[in-house]
Amino acid sequence: MSLLCYNKGCGQRYQLENNAEDACTHHPGVPVFHDALKGWSCCKRRTTDFSDFLGIVGCTKGPHNSEKPPEPIKPEVNITSEKKELSDLKPKFQEHIIRAPKPVETIKRPSPDEPSTRLQLKVASSLMQALDKLKLCTQNEEEQNGDNSGEIKIGTSCKHGGCSKTYDGLQSSGEMCKFHSGVPIFHEGMKFWSCCKRRTSDFNTFLAQEGCTTGVHLWVKKDADKKLVSCRHDWHQTGGVVTITIYAKNAMPELSYVEANSSVVTIHFIFEGEKEFHQKVNLWGVIDVKKSHVTMTATKIEVTLRKSEPMTWARLELPVQGATEKKQSDLIVDDKQ
Repeated sequence: MSLLCYNKGCGQRYQLENNAEDACTHHPGVPVFHDALKGWSCCKRRTTDFSDFLGIVGCTKGPHNSEKPPEPIKPEVNITSEKKELSDLKPKFQEHIIRAPKPVETIKRPSPDEPSTRLQLKVASSLMQALDKLKLCTQNEEEQNGDNSGEIKIGTSCKHGGCSKTYDGLQSSGEMCKFHSGVPIFHEGMKFWSCCKRRTSDFNTFLAQEGCTTGVHLWVKKDADKKLVSCRHDWHQTGGVVTITIYAKNAMPELSYVEANSSVVTIHFIFEGEKEFHQKVNLWGVIDVKKSHVTMTATKIEVTLRKSEPMTWARLELPVQGATEKKQSDLIVDDKQ
């Protein structure tokens, strides 16, 4: 019977009689995730891609270890009693509905088809430093994997998530690859892959999970097309300014822009190398384009829009006319019933 090695960075199966003192190559340290970089505390190599992080070859040799580390014990919590105590602590008050002011109908709204102007981009130093780190890591990775010459070096790890195989020659390309086709998810102390969702709280057990998809090995990661994705975003306002915040890391200033006219804003930027965010916002109110600007940092993009008049907006976007008419017609039908 073959045994599974639980050393960090190994995850291979071995025979007990073949367990020599230098049979296992692993990481004695702990995983480190900081400023979009991923690596191990025991060695200095860093990467921004989680699949590449899983493929970092260990820096220490020793015997394989078949002893599974114990999972942390979670304290038992009485959720019912805790919720009851919290509800008792909440202050008692009467609720009043506050209606936001409606836009003044006497003022003619500018046409959304007005020519748009690109807003000024202000790039923070934290973003420039993060992008410089990413470029340096990418160059080092290409040199190690032989991407510049087009050949695959012996010892190159498979880029598929959950596969720990390395390239040993042409015969390695014909081997079957068992990998995870999804993405890793860390939520409330649990770790799992989106494709199979076998949950665990232990990081070593998560790394040792066998893939749920079969295919061919991916020795060299190809440049992927830009993927249109959604980002978490919100907005807030003061008397004269509306600020839209999009939470995205390491946006590229040379490939990003925000265009606006008096009533419409178009936001477009590329972040994390291959992800693309694009959204058009039909604003509830009117803005002064010349006094508006964009601030880009390492973790977010802030679009600061100066209001043409100091008034409170009921919402960020103007409701779609068709949806408003349908809602009113539904109310008329209900009244007749």
